[in-house]
Amino acid sequence: MFYLILMIFVAAIIFGPSYWIKHILEKYSYPEDRYPGTGGELARILLDWADLQQVKVEITEAGDHYDPIEKAVRLTPDKFNGKSLTAITVAAHEVGHAIQDRDGYLPLRLRTRLVQLAAPIEKAGAAILMIAPLIMVVTRVPMTGALFLAGGLMTLGTAILVHLVTLPMEMHASFARALPMLEQGNYLKQGDAPHARRILRAAAWTYVSASLMTLLNIGRWWAILRR
Repeated sequence: MFYLILMIFVAAIIFGPSYWIKHILEKYSYPEDRYPGTGGELARILLDWADLQQVKVEITEAGDHYDPIEKAVRLTPDKFNGKSLTAITVAAHEVGHAIQDRDGYLPLRLRTRLVQLAAPIEKAGAAILMIAPLIMVVTRVPMTGALFLAGGLMTLGTAILVHLVTLPMEMHASFARALPMLEQGNYLKQGDAPHARRILRAAAWTYVSASLMTLLNIGRWWAILRR
């Protein structure tokens, strides 16, 4: 009974944030035509207002994000073309990151540098994960398991580190940048401000949710190695 309760508790911690984020973003995706303009159009307006004409607004399938290297706000099709509260709020959140970049916001600069440093480590870890099973079959050396674990930690551990240091930056983009722009510019319909806050909070916690899912993957790798 104890282990069942423990499993339920762990599952709630890992899957709960992801479910909550998905629920919030989907809930305020309706009605789909609540606003006259799209998320992509609002992103362009806010960027121009912030004197960031050089920052592009692009459509992507890789998740909503701001690319500080390419100087681009990228939105998924439902946000780029959408006119829901979710679409315009998420667009404002990503513009918030562009303004952080303009202002030299230190946490964003640190995260950008960390991502650049983590990329080769993740590639090395992925390479180890690919060759470890082959080495195990050919050599039948028990230490191959340790090599497998090292590859998993290099690949997944670096992702967790990046995600966790991202939260303060995300909260700042949501509540120190996006929300003031939406409220001061009167872009929100009457009564939508509390709901926009929920969306902005969900947007900020997206990376934390991703890090928890990565922890689950590390647990899976560890279970494989113990067999």
